[in-house]
Amino acid sequence: MTLVVALVPIVTFGVLLAVVTVPFVSLGPGPTFDTLGEFDGKPVVDIEGTETKPTSGHLNMTTVSQRDGLTLGHALSLWMSGREQLVPRDLVYPPDKSREEVQEANTADFQRSEDSAEYAALGYLDYAPALTVSVVNDPGPAAGKLEPGDAIDAVNGQPVANTDDFMRLLEKTRPGEEIVVDYRRKNQPAGTTTITLGEHPDKDSGLVGVSVLTVPWAPFSIDFNLANIGGPSAGLMFSLAVVDKLTTGDLNGSKFVAGTGSIALDGAVGPIGGITHKMLAAREAGATVFLVPADNCAEAVTDPQDGLEMVKVESLESAVNALQTLSAGGEPPRC
Repeated sequence: MTLVVALVPIVTFGVLLAVVTVPFVSLGPGPTFDTLGEFDGKPVVDIEGTETKPTSGHLNMTTVSQRDGLTLGHALSLWMSGREQLVPRDLVYPPDKSREEVQEANTADFQRSEDSAEYAALGYLDYAPALTVSVVNDPGPAAGKLEPGDAIDAVNGQPVANTDDFMRLLEKTRPGEEIVVDYRRKNQPAGTTTITLGEHPDKDSGLVGVSVLTVPWAPFSIDFNLANIGGPSAGLMFSLAVVDKLTTGDLNGSKFVAGTGSIALDGAVGPIGGITHKMLAAREAGATVFLVPADNCAEAVTDPQDGLEMVKVESLESAVNALQTLSAGGEPPRC
């Protein structure tokens, strides 16, 4: 009887460990991907329609792993491992949003990071800006007529150099009118298309059904072949891979470089979350250099990794300069 009584709390605690879930999410080092390499048989950064240069070494983007639906026992084991961080679930999955909505937002952030990475790299390489289609609404007047990535050169014979020119011309139109658009398409000859304008929900003018940006444009295509990755933090490493593939010489000096950071259209590098987890992932993958967004340096130095140089970057240009300095044996900015 004494033995049975003693076992009851032990068994009860064991059941609690195995069954009861906790309102926490575990964050830890995730997989890394070489932006100069391949994923599922395709180049991670695929450039078609122009000559690319040989590359070597690594430019690895890093990620943070997330574990949700943790039982009490699983949460305790992850916490005791010293590799994982437990954070309140509401910080990762806000109560007013479903898990699917959060995932959709992360996917959208990743898509925007791909676009920003392309434009930032082309801007660094001095490609001229053009009025560029970013989104084509389907259904919509321009569906099947224009595609994302097209550069619009003229409307009804009048040149358009930027979004202001485009909007001024459209303000004079009305629903049902036809406009003739001269455009350039990547890896194809320039073309002309006629679009019948739709009704604008907020204005009297006609609706084309596209979103446009004034950004650097190139006649070749750049595609990023990574799936199931969320958030904006791959932007810097994607941009560096584009620059490396389009310029002569190894940008990384054949070193194993990893890093992280969001990137803006003008090349500014922004801070991200989980920097210490990403540094651990990079070191375990074999990296010897890690590019740290300047605003993440204070956190990064709290948990340095042996054998991993932390290089501070503020922009795409500063990241390129830092890597070139390292390759030449010089001293780049450090955290």
